[in-house]
Amino acid sequence: MSAVATPTTALAGLAPIDLVELTGRAALQTRFDRKYLLPAAEVPALLAGLDPATRVLEIDGRRSFRYESVYFDTPDLVSYRLTAHRRRRRFKIRTRTYVDSGLCWLEVKTEGTRGGTVKHRLPYHPDDSGTLSPGRSFVDGILATVGSGGGSGSGLTFASTLTTRYLRSTLFLPATASRATIDLALCWEDGHGVRLELPGLAIVETKTGSTASHVDRLLWSHGHRPTAVSKYATGLAALRPELPCARWRRTLRRHFTPAAGPEAPPPV
Repeated sequence: MSAVATPTTALAGLAPIDLVELTGRAALQTRFDRKYLLPAAEVPALLAGLDPATRVLEIDGRRSFRYESVYFDTPDLVSYRLTAHRRRRRFKIRTRTYVDSGLCWLEVKTEGTRGGTVKHRLPYHPDDSGTLSPGRSFVDGILATVGSGGGSGSGLTFASTLTTRYLRSTLFLPATASRATIDLALCWEDGHGVRLELPGLAIVETKTGSTASHVDRLLWSHGHRPTAVSKYATGLAALRPELPCARWRRTLRRHFTPAAGPEAPPPV
């Protein structure tokens, strides 16, 4: 990956929280996600405005962690198309590997009854991150329950379609018992070796109940508003311009080209 600013120094003044406590206090498997795109150079100033009670996830002395997600779709990209056309029963299937710890999960994300996101997870072996075979019954069960993928997913064929990699820091926001994540060093690669790196871009995501968090309000005060963006669908659209992408056309034009935004600043 290209060199990129990291929030490590800017986060140094925050109290740590470990994974067990974070999961217990802000698991938020059913939640509302708001995503913001901003220049990576603005991240340090954003962090300087955090509520002093904010805590940062720390594991073995680290506060930024490498993530790798492999997304799965059908040959005709039904998951992508359901998202592109804003279908209510859309779904997303991926494995997520926490590179620094070696932990891996198989995840199926679906839409909740009131528009929130519901995440279903299964512990997974990192060596299997590129295949659904060991967890196929889990995936089919979730899709059948929510009526996604044309009813039961058992008749669908899935293959790995896109891999994303990035560096993430996670914040715990006590006032709303919610989380926020900051993703940098963003990289997408499809199954044909086509690759896109955007070192000058940051994705900040808040994961809350129905109440907006302090981070949302901080971003609003800096002129940032939630953006319709999906690491999977928007990233795939950037790599495959022939796909329907009206939902993200403006986002793609402004942010998802190598020339978009400033070069990554030096580490802070």
